[in-house]
Amino acid sequence: MVVVLALLAALANAAATVLQRRAAADAAEAGAGVRQAVRWLRQVLRNPYWVAGAAMLAVTTVLQAAALGVGSLALVQPLMSTELLFTLILGSLVFHRRPDRRTWLAFVSLAAGLAVFLTSVAPAPGESTASPGAWLTTVAVVMGAVVVLVVTARAVGSALRAALLGLASAVSFSLTAALLKEVTGRIPDGADAVLGTWPLYATGVAGVAGFLLLQAAFRAGTLAASAPALTLGDALTSVALGWALFGEGITLGVRVVPAVIGVLLIGAGTAELARAPSVAGNWDEAAQRSNGSPRPVG
Repeated sequence: MVVVLALLAALANAAATVLQRRAAADAAEAGAGVRQAVRWLRQVLRNPYWVAGAAMLAVTTVLQAAALGVGSLALVQPLMSTELLFTLILGSLVFHRRPDRRTWLAFVSLAAGLAVFLTSVAPAPGESTASPGAWLTTVAVVMGAVVVLVVTARAVGSALRAALLGLASAVSFSLTAALLKEVTGRIPDGADAVLGTWPLYATGVAGVAGFLLLQAAFRAGTLAASAPALTLGDALTSVALGWALFGEGITLGVRVVPAVIGVLLIGAGTAELARAPSVAGNWDEAAQRSNGSPRPVG
């Protein structure tokens, strides 16, 4: 059930990405300035593809929360990285861009790497909630890591800056997922335990921070530069947070070797998939050239 819910959440997230990129492909060039941006926003808000994409984001959140409610953080978040695989398939179908053999090899690399990694570390369920002391230490460490990554990113070139900002975003999203798991763990205690305590509101803050860092990573460089850091950063940080906060079991010892191999396969597959038009969004220009539409924003 956990695997199914996590994969459905990844599929919904991929559908949201493809639908909103499809809406952007229909939108006219907005130009610079606040007035033009507002005009473009009004245009996409009337686009059924964009509205459907926004609805799929809500579905993603519900499915992810359901998966975290019954499964471990160390299992759910790595499975969410399959979003890239679903984006490739859905984007190829919607925009009629057939992946080449190199892209399919990247697909296999990511899928196989994820299977090897999860089989090797064998994440086991832990507690549904964490202690206040564990949260205090974890939040301090995560916030410190994000600040260091952002400050360092300001002093390096564009490709490395995108990777560092992508990693900062991944760490923030991992914290968001951990907080969401804490929220779902408190649901059996009643509405007051959810609405009257800090984790629910901290989840929103961490999610917004991750989203803003993600946009900064996309502005700093290509998706190919930030995607490996995003995918691996989220998966590995979530494994660490699951162990530190909820006592989730992970297997190391001799299995660390295949786990590392799995990580390398995931990184290689992610980097190559991020260059595929059906994932990176380059389908927009091809679609516009075929129908004579102007180039969209975003």
